Amino acid sequence: MHAINAWRGDASPRAKTLAALRLALAKIEARREGGFRAASLERSERFSLGAAEVDAALGGGLKRAGLHEVLAPRGGDWSAAAGFGLALALRAAPGRPLLWARQDFLDGETGRLNGVGLAEFGADPAGLSLVRGRDAEAVLRAGVEAARCKGLGAALIEIFGAPRALDLTATLRLARLAESSGVTLFLLRICAGEATRAPPSAAVSRWRARPQNSRALLANAPGAPRFFVTLLRHRGGAADCSWRLEWQRDRGFFRETAETYNAALSGSVPAFPADGAVAFPPGWRRAG
Repeated sequence: MHAINAWRGDASPRAKTLAALRLALAKIEARREGGFRAASLERSERFSLGAAEVDAALGGGLKRAGLHEVLAPRGGDWSAAAGFGLALALRAAPGRPLLWARQDFLDGETGRLNGVGLAEFGADPAGLSLVRGRDAEAVLRAGVEAARCKGLGAALIEIFGAPRALDLTATLRLARLAESSGVTLFLLRICAGEATRAPPSAAVSRWRARPQNSRALLANAPGAPRFFVTLLRHRGGAADCSWRLEWQRDRGFFRETAETYNAALSGSVPAFPADGAVAFPPGWRRAG
């Protein structure tokens, strides 16, 4: 995992960090010319999630050259939003370089990205560039640079709350750059309870993600990551639909998990609380 240090308020460090980012992206672009070019030309306009019901609701999948939003309504939901966004990025750009831009204070609030954890999730840490910015403006600048790099497969742009810099104009710029370059962009937002009142955006789709309990493996080992996701908006398609999805790391796709619940219960079974003291049923454990 290649990390680029956060730039600060004064011009010199900011310029150096931006130059370092552009150099890293230039190297990725050079690799594309040397080996990624054929793969990029073969990519279709849409990418599926792998879960038949979800893909059908999406009309076959999500737009690849576009901007998508994943919202965490609470701080405790961040891991689910980040995991779901990363899984989408892996679906959109399998085997291709990724970039993750985030505000630096989130390392202390939600935890640092971990190379071992990324590998366990199915991502190649060596193919991920991490950029830390002091504020939303810095992260958005990194996102703009990433959106221009045709050598990237996808980029995740992580923002806390609803800063003034993240307005409709900013998302429209990102969306247009994604359409031009073919890079898939994922805007990860921790909305602190305001997910349903998120401001207007040019994103093709908007999702809300919450953690779901995984089913433990043998010896009580952690099971596959699970998410309770709601499609809040999808341009020209379905909206206000919810699914429980499990990320199949080894196969690289999602599958629906409704069949793993008690068959006597209806399809509207609520998710177990992720941030409270609960008595999990036998064989269940919290997944993060």
